Amino acid sequence: MPIQTTSISELDLLGWKRTIFELYAAIRADDSPESAWLRWRDTRDGLVRDHPCSPLTPTQRGSFRALPYYPYDPALRVLATAVPADNADARIGTSTGEPYRFTRFAHAEFELYGNPQRLALYWLTGYGGGIFLPFADATNGAATYGAGRYLLDTVKGSDLGEQNGRLVLDFNFAYNPSCSYDPAWTCPLPPPENRLDLPIEAGELAYPAADVIPAASP
Repeated sequence: MPIQTTSISELDLLGWKRTIFELYAAIRADDSPESAWLRWRDTRDGLVRDHPCSPLTPTQRGSFRALPYYPYDPALRVLATAVPADNADARIGTSTGEPYRFTRFAHAEFELYGNPQRLALYWLTGYGGGIFLPFADATNGAATYGAGRYLLDTVKGSDLGEQNGRLVLDFNFAYNPSCSYDPAWTCPLPPPENRLDLPIEAGELAYPAADVIPAASP
């Protein structure tokens, strides 16, 4: 849920959000997670390259070819149980210092490589609300953006849905906050409680990433 500090058209922003909502609806309906991921990549590349609300600076757009990703890893698509937590006020720090207000309403509990993991689930405080799930991991600052990445942001349409009453967490769909491209954006960043000690080698890499790891081939 990044906010641009410079002027953008509300109708352009609406168009961006509409595209993202439609994209994730198609992802949830696709029986092939990897096929859905390829569609997600193609759509994101088009938005970042051509849309007025692209997080890239004009200079970056001039040299943009595609966002870099790890190859798809089916082992990093898991189902998580949402375990209710006492609704605790959570003020999450941002890239520009001003905190955002959320409510920690549950923890997503799941397994990765046979080990139990837990991430806090946040609800945006305000009209309409929405689930927000940022995370950090051991790849940050090397292969991936140093401050962490986002997985779910339902107020902006990033919603992977549920399966058998459990949340779908597919880390292949992890993406960078807009401030990773341009510091003019204000982005909430993963708090310490949402740091995983293991490397999540899936999803979007740091941009540009040519000197970090080769981008996956579509």
